[in-house]
Amino acid sequence: PQGTLYGANSQSGTVRIITRKPDPTAFSAGFSVEGSKIEDGGIGHVLEGFVNIPISDRAAVRLVGWQKHDAGYVDNIRGTRTFPTSGITIDNADRVEKDFNDADTIGIRGALRFDINENWTITPQLVAQKMKAHGSTGVDPNVGNPDFGYDTSTADLAVKHFYPESSDDRWHQAALTVEGKIGNFDLTYVFSNMKRDVDSEADYADYGFWYDSLAGYGAYFYDNNGDLINPAQYIQATDGYKRTSHELRVSSPQENRLRMTAGLFWQKQTHDIFQRYKVDDLADDIEVNGWSDTIWLTAQQRKDGDKAVFGELAFDLTDSLTLTGGMRWFRNTNSLKGFFGYGDGFSGSTGVSQCFSTEQFHGAPCVNVDKGTHESDSIGRVNLTWQINDTKMVYATWSEGYRPGGINRKSTLPPYQSDYLTNYELGWKTSWADNKLVLNGALFRETWDDFQFSYLGANGLTEIRNANAAQIDGLELDLAWAASYNLQINAGFAWYDAKLTQDYCADTNAQGNLDPDCFLPVAGGPPDRAFSGTRLPVTAKFKGNVNARYTFDWQGGEAYWQASVAHQGDRTNDLREAQSAVFGKLAAYTLTDLSVGWRKDSWSVDVFLKNAFNTRAQLARFSECAALTCGAESYTVFAQPRTLGVRFSKEF
Repeated sequence: PQGTLYGANSQSGTVRIITRKPDPTAFSAGFSVEGSKIEDGGIGHVLEGFVNIPISDRAAVRLVGWQKHDAGYVDNIRGTRTFPTSGITIDNADRVEKDFNDADTIGIRGALRFDINENWTITPQLVAQKMKAHGSTGVDPNVGNPDFGYDTSTADLAVKHFYPESSDDRWHQAALTVEGKIGNFDLTYVFSNMKRDVDSEADYADYGFWYDSLAGYGAYFYDNNGDLINPAQYIQATDGYKRTSHELRVSSPQENRLRMTAGLFWQKQTHDIFQRYKVDDLADDIEVNGWSDTIWLTAQQRKDGDKAVFGELAFDLTDSLTLTGGMRWFRNTNSLKGFFGYGDGFSGSTGVSQCFSTEQFHGAPCVNVDKGTHESDSIGRVNLTWQINDTKMVYATWSEGYRPGGINRKSTLPPYQSDYLTNYELGWKTSWADNKLVLNGALFRETWDDFQFSYLGANGLTEIRNANAAQIDGLELDLAWAASYNLQINAGFAWYDAKLTQDYCADTNAQGNLDPDCFLPVAGGPPDRAFSGTRLPVTAKFKGNVNARYTFDWQGGEAYWQASVAHQGDRTNDLREAQSAVFGKLAAYTLTDLSVGWRKDSWSVDVFLKNAFNTRAQLARFSECAALTCGAESYTVFAQPRTLGVRFSKEF
């Protein structure tokens, strides 16, 4: 939990992935081939390769490529579903498929490094990837339950879906880094431009079934003859993302007692949102105007802008004590324009009836949302570091982070505000026993104001709300132990107490404050609410991992065996009282991975067994629509079943 001043806005820290740069001093290349088999699932593979080519003593190019097939392990099995109002039964015989949640990915990364002189370097990069995925990783535990409209057959890791499910995800990012010196100051300029397009399909039959079962919605879906039809929906969506950013940083000499970093950041993002909810054979008078068989249409564009100025000073109070402080001043903008909702014949509080412009935005019949927000503020960071000696250091940090607010896609909801995280942290980085033992740790408290959380609300649309305040107290430990010349043991442990510190309710009174009646017993079920002290969702109280690696000489090469164990405690799935009760807890789990390998000269071979005991580790849980409507038919995402694989690698 570290506040970040430069780069894009960061609420609780940033992970930087720094790829290996082109090297003009030597040619190098390598490749690896991997194959794997999932127990009761498919066969996957990974192909990877790289080459580093010097062009001159000051320039080089590095190319990396990969292609992989992620095998499936969830089955879409045969079944039927009967809708109560009409009595219509649908059958998924044409969708039955074993191991249908597979994915194919191909990508390339290229970088050119050119040292203009001893002080200036230019590094352009391009990364591109394409992934096609099918099926659902969520598993329906109700498969086989006739109360949910299914046959009485049962299957492990399975669903019974009726419509296509796929994702075609293409993206590329171009970047340019310029590094150099002006006098004895270091200058860095970073440019980035990203474009991403995702075409997807999703089964949405649960929505129609549960709204029909609970409220008789099947009576509103008919064809041009007035006859009731199958009310099951499916989604066709296209998302287009664009992002451009610039950053300029200047740093004073790092050997000085007083050091400075300052800079500018600018970023612009757009998200084109298109979602078409279809019902086959829908009557013309209730479909969205101009869109056949479409009961609901979303066609919107979101724009986000971020401008910031930042600065940081570090001062060595003594040879071992350093004080660092910095600020970030920022201005954010967010806007949303377009259409969402039903057509003329179905429109109520959303859709065509709410349009105020006849502009056919992105093909939609009109415009019923055009809103924006903006804000400006500042955050800070202070760090005191004491380098006790060459092997021990302790520090104290106070830092702030934030996440911008914005407009909900369902614009009848209020905008959500920025949320801020304030972090108080004491940490240490130490080594002992002649550097054979490393022990690092951090003790922290985070206060989280107006924190944003999202969920599926009415009409199956994601809603983002501010939930007052929360607090996270935590302790994290990291250990590395050279137990012997051959045996290395690494471990990490974390304890968290994450809870709401103020009552939350989605309902407000006329003054915009919490409605006191929200926390009284309510006939027919409570509104969206949570009480102070409620545990924050998806956060385990304890997490830990231990990894042991033993290396030894064998047959003229170096061999090893390795065992890894990771544990995570149980987690709640939703902040809100009633919804959390519907979803239940995600159970605690422990996963074990095993591997052995041998390396000789420039090649190596590895054999691995992931999830060695085939544990059904619960990673996430969700439903197709609002929890109090579809939550009884929720889906659980499990860790990949036991997987046996082998990998061969060679370098040149």
